[in-house]
Amino acid sequence: MIMCHKCNTLSCLILTSLFFNLYVLVCLLFTYIMNKGQQLWDNKSFHYITPSLINFISFTKNTINCFTTYPNCSFYSIRKRKSRRRLTRGVSVLPKMAGDETAIVSSGNMVFEPILEEGVFRFDCSTDAKNAAFPSVSFVDPKVRETPLMNIHQVPAFVPVFQSVAGQQVVTIELPPGTSLYGTGEASGPLERTGKRIFTWNTDAWGYGSGTTSLYQSHPWVLAVLPNGESLGVLADTTRRCEIDLQQEASIKFVSQPSYPIITFGAFASPADVLRSLSHATGTVFMPPKWSLGYHQCRWSYPYDARVREVARTFREKNIPCDVVWMDIDYMEGFRCFTFDQERFPDPQDLVKHLHQSGLKAIWMLDPGIKHEKGYFVYDSGSQKNIWIQTADGKPYIGEVWPGPCVFPDFTQAEARSWWADLVKDFISNGVDGIWNDMNEPAVFKTVTKTMPESNIHRGDADLGGPQPHSYYHNVYGLLMARSTYEGMKLAHENKRPFVLTRAGYLGSQRYAATWTGDNLSTWEHLHMSIPMVLQLGLSGQPLSGPDIGGFAGNATPKLFGRWMGIGAMFPFCRGHSETDTIDHEPWSFGEECEEVCRLALQRRYRLLPHIYTLFYVAHTQGAPVATPIFFSDPKDPDLRKVENAFLLGPLLIYASIERNQQLDKMQHQLPCGIWLSFDFKDSHPDLPALYLKGGSIIALAPPHQHVGQASDTDDLLLLVALDEDGKAEGILFEDDGDGYEYTRNGYRLTTYGAERQSSVVSVRVLKTEGSLKRPRRRLHVQLLLGGFAKIEAWGIDGETLQILIPSEKEVSNLVLLGQQEFRTRIESSRPIPDENDGAGHKGVELSRTPVDMRSGDWALKVVPWIGGRIIAMEHLPSEKPYSMIYSLKHVLLVYYMLFGYKVREAFIALDDEELLLSILYKLLKEYGSSSSY
Repeated sequence: MIMCHKCNTLSCLILTSLFFNLYVLVCLLFTYIMNKGQQLWDNKSFHYITPSLINFISFTKNTINCFTTYPNCSFYSIRKRKSRRRLTRGVSVLPKMAGDETAIVSSGNMVFEPILEEGVFRFDCSTDAKNAAFPSVSFVDPKVRETPLMNIHQVPAFVPVFQSVAGQQVVTIELPPGTSLYGTGEASGPLERTGKRIFTWNTDAWGYGSGTTSLYQSHPWVLAVLPNGESLGVLADTTRRCEIDLQQEASIKFVSQPSYPIITFGAFASPADVLRSLSHATGTVFMPPKWSLGYHQCRWSYPYDARVREVARTFREKNIPCDVVWMDIDYMEGFRCFTFDQERFPDPQDLVKHLHQSGLKAIWMLDPGIKHEKGYFVYDSGSQKNIWIQTADGKPYIGEVWPGPCVFPDFTQAEARSWWADLVKDFISNGVDGIWNDMNEPAVFKTVTKTMPESNIHRGDADLGGPQPHSYYHNVYGLLMARSTYEGMKLAHENKRPFVLTRAGYLGSQRYAATWTGDNLSTWEHLHMSIPMVLQLGLSGQPLSGPDIGGFAGNATPKLFGRWMGIGAMFPFCRGHSETDTIDHEPWSFGEECEEVCRLALQRRYRLLPHIYTLFYVAHTQGAPVATPIFFSDPKDPDLRKVENAFLLGPLLIYASIERNQQLDKMQHQLPCGIWLSFDFKDSHPDLPALYLKGGSIIALAPPHQHVGQASDTDDLLLLVALDEDGKAEGILFEDDGDGYEYTRNGYRLTTYGAERQSSVVSVRVLKTEGSLKRPRRRLHVQLLLGGFAKIEAWGIDGETLQILIPSEKEVSNLVLLGQQEFRTRIESSRPIPDENDGAGHKGVELSRTPVDMRSGDWALKVVPWIGGRIIAMEHLPSEKPYSMIYSLKHVLLVYYMLFGYKVREAFIALDDEELLLSILYKLLKEYGSSSSY
């Protein structure tokens, strides 16, 4: 972290070199711009400068004022400095800066002690460093981290080493060559993370790319799969900004402010064992209500009550399954949380009643920014309780978000969390079924950092770390908001499970909320990235996640949307969402061919819901992941460790086509060792994923209902069976009311089904049953997979033994041949989705697929003009080319847009007119700043 302690200007360490490069560049260019630019401006008429471009001067002026107004301005992270005492309305705040004052040794092996359970170790730089560390926010019970286990004489397999460098604690763990690295939470880019570096700093990362280093959530966690398949988990238990450096092969490096402990889990026999152990520390995912595992339809925004009803009606008329419709910020009165616009949504209770009659739930958004406005009941009550985050001088911090000037609840205080929970409780009375926490990084407009100053003060509870600057609590703000929302929903309905979706989060957020992968783009690259991103979150303890299907920003094409829906319907969290000013992105919006693919994809999901719901019960009770990379089936196989177009849902393997011109039926499918039997629901299509069931497995299926509420205990139960080499198979099915907490009081049914072949007969029976929920009288439909899409079917009664006669080998071969022929016929007769060119959308959207390469001095940048000049790749190069003034000018503007993150529609960056750029810069400097400021 770098921070100016005079003006509180903040930025990320990765921007350090770029920032100084920009500063020197601006200083060198200033005189040239002012002299040459005046002449050019006077001779030309440029009247189309946009407000976003004009904001450039504010950034430049404020930044350089930092150096001229405050001569002692310094970046304190490059040298040691003493903590300064701050006073906040009578509260003495002394940020604990352990490390500089307490460290006795500057480098060496870390000291360790066993904690939690066998195989888990805590490492500290020294005893003093341990005493100086802050409480754990990631652990369910922070005391567990502080309590060593007695009578455990196990020695860790890998011991980290530490260094104190420039006031930072640098921790490195060296692992055997051939180790594969995963985790790091919400991260874009490839599945296997070797060669990557990220920074845990929750950031509003609209339009992120594969090289973006900070997204919306922070998980200072790495999962290492060793060459022999054994696995190790490594947690840097700090809430502060943390660099996770995996650039060196088989090496894990953490860099953050001291002091923080390292927690290792394992090495254990498998990556699944590591994740189960992690869940014992950070908690398991909340048990989701079953309806939340259906399909969700969202948009920013459905602007009127009538449009919501229309969308709901269309789902039912078109026979496309759906369980939830979402309301974005436009339902509010002037973006004021806990209010409803009386013209757009005059009667929310009646709307929800209408949705419920159609079997649909309603989820509504709540942001942390509370409008700074006397007379607004939320602001008045919060001010009365004095629960707002404060500036360093003890005043409520005011930052601009959607409503305009806003204050922000200090969720680090129990009183603030209780206040918010009470507001949520009252809000639920409007018929709210779930709540969406957005913008809770927290995001703030019109700031270089896109968040509040790190010098702001949180008056936190002692068990969280006490009063601390925002730099300490920034990464856990979203977690604490989600916790408060979750607790408010429980207050409202003790017998209903809350459903909360949060954008920002931290390790442990899964205890309170689901998440999604943020503001992605409608591109094939983002379709590809959605698989490893969902898997990385699962490998970091958050199993309930998914992307905005079809992409949030920009316009999907029919083929892109259909392909994405086919894959997205298999993700743990399944939601379509799109940005304002884009074309409609409902499943029927892209023509009949795409609509049919979406219908088939979602019917697949609803058939698989009993299996998916069972996976979440196991995740909730045992800490097992839900969606996993396919190497989980064989961690020893190095060829599986980088596969990104396939994943597992338990024993179910989903193999997808993620490239525009890639036909799934013509691909060579890379499968784990063992038996994997292909099947479908007579719904195979070139744009739908292929499905395989692992030999030795049984999964439960259901009829393809239109919504979860249509399901009944007396529905036929379908078991899909794939025998292993020994002719055996086994699987479980969890059933309960689908909501509430009776399952915690034995009110559930957990059935273990088994199948075994003896001679030419396969017997399917119940092996074991747990729970007090009585088994209903229902028909049992068993499909025994033979491979090649062939199957043998039999009917019986659930709970009774069902015997299936196996045909002769020749008859089986004929069935397999017939199954393959029928599959080929379905593929060839399906109506392909038109491969149309990208449609028009935002102004400048046509440029979004063509990044612009820019060079300036030692920097090479790849920029997407449509996303406001957002830098998607940056590389430092030796300077061999002559100086180019136009590239330097563009460099200034590009870095500005990268820092501000504005969604600029104008593609001025593509301009090659040096005189035009000079003229614009001159006009901005002339009108909004003076030479004396610099």
